[in-house]
Amino acid sequence: MTAWAPEAIPAQTGKLAIVTGANSGIGYVTARELARAGAQVILACRADAKGGRAVEDIRREAPGALVTYMKLDLASLASVRDFAARVKDGYGALDILVNNAGVMALPARRETLDGFEMQIGVNFLSHFALTALLLPILMKAPAPRVIQLASIAHRSGRIKLADLNYAQGYKPWPVYQQSKLAMLMFALELQRRSDAGGWGLISLAAHPGVAATELVANGPGVNALSALGMKVLGPLIFQSAKAGAWPSLLAATAPDVKPGGYYGSTGFMEMRGPAGEAKIAKQALDRKVAAGLWDLAESLTGVTFTPGP
Repeated sequence: MTAWAPEAIPAQTGKLAIVTGANSGIGYVTARELARAGAQVILACRADAKGGRAVEDIRREAPGALVTYMKLDLASLASVRDFAARVKDGYGALDILVNNAGVMALPARRETLDGFEMQIGVNFLSHFALTALLLPILMKAPAPRVIQLASIAHRSGRIKLADLNYAQGYKPWPVYQQSKLAMLMFALELQRRSDAGGWGLISLAAHPGVAATELVANGPGVNALSALGMKVLGPLIFQSAKAGAWPSLLAATAPDVKPGGYYGSTGFMEMRGPAGEAKIAKQALDRKVAAGLWDLAESLTGVTFTPGP
């Protein structure tokens, strides 16, 4: 696959897309460009005010864009279930699901409303549940795609099946790395199960390189000194949110993607640069761990992948 940019997006007219965490950063750019290409896009966000402003901003930047906001709090499985129910009640088929939202390296251990460690809960478990709940409406689309946002941080990740929620020994970065490894392994396992079950899904993963977004700007340990350092050195290290969204947009729209593929920035150490095929760390290919993670996710969330209504 040659270097890719949003200008390569084919027409998406007639398609319905959902992008989680679409009020800012990579999610916002992904939603905007899908809408610019003609897709009807649902911005699935936690905060009403930010979601509403994002809709207004996209309509201003892309006149005629078909965008709407729907509340989704990934720290609550009840919210995930409510969101999925409203989508299934209001729409006929879902063509593109981009599981983009996430939290990064929280300094202290926190829990979701369901008692999950916040990073594994928001980044992985809720997206797992959301995908399962939307599977029936995804299968009504002619060629549905599901994209998980992973990270180059997955390379250092390990899945701790015996204590996925890190009740013991919490450390911000290893827990974040685990959550992003889980997202990539979920994408790969979802493709395997789609193939085996004849679901017709194209399951993919993408990573944004190292992009300057609110996830970084509001991340762990940010103080006045580090904020100044990021302002001075940031342009040398981070790429823009637009460039960081290219891999997600490639995965969501390119006609020649490989089912089960992984896409990211292709420059130095995959930190920045044009979008293309990305490298998958060895541990992400462990099918036994992936199956165990899937079973554990179903047990924790109470959600199973059932293609029917």
